[in-house]
Amino acid sequence: LADRVVGRYHELWKTLAITHDDFIRTTDPRHAAGVCAIIRRIDAAGDIYTAGHQGWYCASCESFYTEKEIGEARLCPTHERPVEWHEEENLFFRLSAYQQRLLDWYHAHPECIRPESRYNEVVSFVESGLRDLSISRVSLKWGIPFPDHPGHIVYVWLDALTNYLSALGFGSDDTAKVDEFWPASVHLVGKDILRFHCVYWPAFLMSAGLPLPRQVFGHGWWLSDDKKMSKSLGNV
Repeated sequence: LADRVVGRYHELWKTLAITHDDFIRTTDPRHAAGVCAIIRRIDAAGDIYTAGHQGWYCASCESFYTEKEIGEARLCPTHERPVEWHEEENLFFRLSAYQQRLLDWYHAHPECIRPESRYNEVVSFVESGLRDLSISRVSLKWGIPFPDHPGHIVYVWLDALTNYLSALGFGSDDTAKVDEFWPASVHLVGKDILRFHCVYWPAFLMSAGLPLPRQVFGHGWWLSDDKKMSKSLGNV
C-alpha cells in the first residue's frame, strides 16, 4: 500500500510541475540510520526511561488526547472519530524537563512560530504543563525497531520528524549537507501538526544537542462543508 501511494505522489509532483532536490521515505535505510543516531543522543542525555502508559488514542493521528480534548463524546478533535483506550509499556521521553527551556526559546524568538495566532496557541499549551511523551510502541510491526530495546518500535513522530535531518545525511559518515542546510529556515506545516513541530521536535533537538529550526509556519486548512478537507474524513 505504501509503495503504491508513494508512486502516486511522484506522479502528482510531475503533474503539478513541482521540482525538488530530494524525496525521502521513512522506510529508507538512510532514514533509519538518522533515527537511531538521534535516539542514541537523547538516551545519552538521560532523557529516555521505561514506564507503563495508558490513555485515549487516535490511530489516524497516532497521538494520545486528554479527556478535555476529546470531550464527552470521546471523539478525536481533528478526525471526529471515536478514540480508543490504549495501555502498554513504552519508552518515554522526558518532555516535562524541557517546559521552561521551550518557553524561554519562544519568548527569545517570537518569530519562531508564525502566524501569531499559532505562536500564542503553542505558548498557551506549553504553559499549561507538559507531560512526558511515550516514544515507542509494542503493538506494531510497521516502523523502525527501537535501538537496544527489542520488541519496541519507534513512535511515528520521533521517527518522521527526524527525516528533516536524515535527508541531509545525519547518522551517516557524510554530514556536509547537515552543516550546510541545518538549521532549516522554515518548516511549512498544517496547523493540526503544530504541536509535533513546535513542542516535541524542538525538545528532541534540545536533548540531542542539535540546533533548532528558525521558524515553523502553521497554515490553515482547505475546507469542504466547513470542515478540514481530509483523506481520513473522506470529504475530498
